[in-house]
Amino acid sequence: MPTFTKQSGLLMIFGATGDLAQRKLFPSLYRLYKKGRLSENFACIGIGRREWDTERLKQHIFESIANEQGNTEEKQEFIKLFYYHSLDVSQKESSYHELRELADTLDSQYDLKGNRLFYLAMAPEYFGSIATRLKEDGLTETPGYKRLVIEKPFGHDFESARQLNDQLRKSFSEDEIYRIDHYLGKEMVQNIEVIRFANAFFEPLWNNHYIANIQITSTETLGVEDRGRYYENSGALRDMVQNHIMQIVSLLAMEPPIKLSTDEIRSEKVKVLRALKPIKDDEVDNYFVRGQYGAGEMNGELVPSYREENMVADDSNTETFVAGKLLFDNFRWAGVPFYIRTGKRLGEKSTQIVVQFKDVPMNLFYRTEEKLNPNLLVINIQPEEGITLHLNAKKGGKTPVQLSFLTSKYDRFNTPEAYERLLFDAMRGDATNFSHWDEVALSWKYTDVISRAWEREPAANFPNYPSGSMGPVTADELLAKDGFHWWPVIQEEK
Repeated sequence: MPTFTKQSGLLMIFGATGDLAQRKLFPSLYRLYKKGRLSENFACIGIGRREWDTERLKQHIFESIANEQGNTEEKQEFIKLFYYHSLDVSQKESSYHELRELADTLDSQYDLKGNRLFYLAMAPEYFGSIATRLKEDGLTETPGYKRLVIEKPFGHDFESARQLNDQLRKSFSEDEIYRIDHYLGKEMVQNIEVIRFANAFFEPLWNNHYIANIQITSTETLGVEDRGRYYENSGALRDMVQNHIMQIVSLLAMEPPIKLSTDEIRSEKVKVLRALKPIKDDEVDNYFVRGQYGAGEMNGELVPSYREENMVADDSNTETFVAGKLLFDNFRWAGVPFYIRTGKRLGEKSTQIVVQFKDVPMNLFYRTEEKLNPNLLVINIQPEEGITLHLNAKKGGKTPVQLSFLTSKYDRFNTPEAYERLLFDAMRGDATNFSHWDEVALSWKYTDVISRAWEREPAANFPNYPSGSMGPVTADELLAKDGFHWWPVIQEEK
């Protein structure tokens, strides 16, 4: 078992009264505390606009960890580490001086050595101004480390992302900025590198000589729910493709790093994103399709179309589904399509990767009328985590057979949740699973071409897939042109 140094420092959560902190951050911190990953030299300031006090915050945290394992006494000890400070970051005249005084007091009280981690769990329009005020009001003047953790979206396009990055860099250096992507904290996403580089029978085959195509699917059964206002300005392309899916693509396509260090892994991810074959404005429809869900039936209930959701325009041109074909201009992947698809109100909720290997040169079993299936490597990221290898073999007279490993069959309780893992990484200064600016910039430059083309020519057929389906027919046609088809979402037996 690996050993971990207990982490000390002051964590400041901006947006502590919000949904993300309640659902993810506080439970993750509690699990780290319960596992002994936080030292006695640790404290946290919850910062929010509401006129709460520390006791109200503690009650809020206790409610958020109510369903976590552990007794009441243990949870009460945990919440003693938290303090509240009311601050309206939307007001320019808001004073950060009192926050600095509280931080200095806790630094002395808990002997925190000046280590400070600022987590911005709030609307992205405040990222830049908060970072600026943290420096101007002296909160970053500390003898220990200072790190800034920010959630997506990081900008709305390349230009806005560049402007935000320039503003952040006036207060924090690149190695102090942790752009969190919770997909990079998922168990099986982190296993991509292990599967590739720690198994001698995979890496020699991981190229265009043996792989026919790679498919990345991330689907949801839910609609936009109460996120209509955000989604109208985002859409599936910006919400999922530019960040989560492009990160998975880079891990699948990168070259082996010379060592498993943060800089070397990030360097290889950047190289592969640079190798993406550019798409011209008038070529977008050849490589990408978009969709918007209509009304339909799911689980026996009628559900509305996207345009009928709250905060959504009646004639909205926002895509809720994207499928695409990515190509690389490099020796390893030349000619191998990476197909991606993501969408809402689809028939299955799943995130999985399917690596389809090329067919054998000839079918030696044609006389027995046996149909050979392509070998598949399936990496299930959620809801079930695991890996399955589909082979042609005899099993009761049937082929193929599956060799499977699912983490749910083993010690699932001790498998860290994504935010738990990433919070701990940020505290110990491991930025491997956080996005570097170069990755963000290259992803935006690629998707901006698609966005501009779709904004210039509104879709004429929205909505174009019913809720409960697996997306528009054009997504199937995208693969059919190359002689392939989408592999169905594979739900393994538990």
